[in-house]
Amino acid sequence: MILNEKYSSIISIFKSNLPNPTTELQYNSPFELLVAVILSAQCTDKRVNQITPILFKELPTPFDFANSSVEHIYSLIKSCSYPNNKAQHLHSMATILIRQFNGIVPNTIEELQMLPGVGRKTANVIVSVLYNHPAMAVDTHVYRVSKRIGLTPQAKTVRHVEDILTQYTPQHEIHNMHHWLILHGRYTCTARNPKCNECKISNYCDYFRDITNKDLSSLNF
Repeated sequence: MILNEKYSSIISIFKSNLPNPTTELQYNSPFELLVAVILSAQCTDKRVNQITPILFKELPTPFDFANSSVEHIYSLIKSCSYPNNKAQHLHSMATILIRQFNGIVPNTIEELQMLPGVGRKTANVIVSVLYNHPAMAVDTHVYRVSKRIGLTPQAKTVRHVEDILTQYTPQHEIHNMHHWLILHGRYTCTARNPKCNECKISNYCDYFRDITNKDLSSLNF
């Protein structure tokens, strides 16, 4: 099967089973999403969603974050991973957001990456979720699943995975593809013991084909 056909088949199945995928991070404003995505680096969405209600009640706006202290922000997010770094990033991010962008979350990848704590992946998430731009954010789930399935077989880097996924996914489905791959990796194509028997795209998966062939070759007829 050529790569275009693989993408078309997998996207069709994803779309029929989950037509409108979205982030599992909980937020009520662009700024809240930006904070949540920064917190989600190497941390589960479940944990972030436990932190943010109290965090945003205490510090609801960029101005509140900027006028707070790193120490106070740390006290509100200390149960997440790398709280020291993230507290510093959130304080600096809010300060720059006010000074350079009037407290409004930018809508371009280039401008977003001017903010502390915002790399390309985070910027892609923001423009995709908030503004429906055709941006492909590659996190650990997207990287693992796309390579395991065989959507990015030759990719060696995160950026290469992003480029291949963007090249072969129809532009209007790129923001959905990001969520489909994340959710598939989170609940079905898990890092350890993937649930191949429950997988709806196993017929198009390189990993499933390889383990099936290996099992067959081990049988004695």
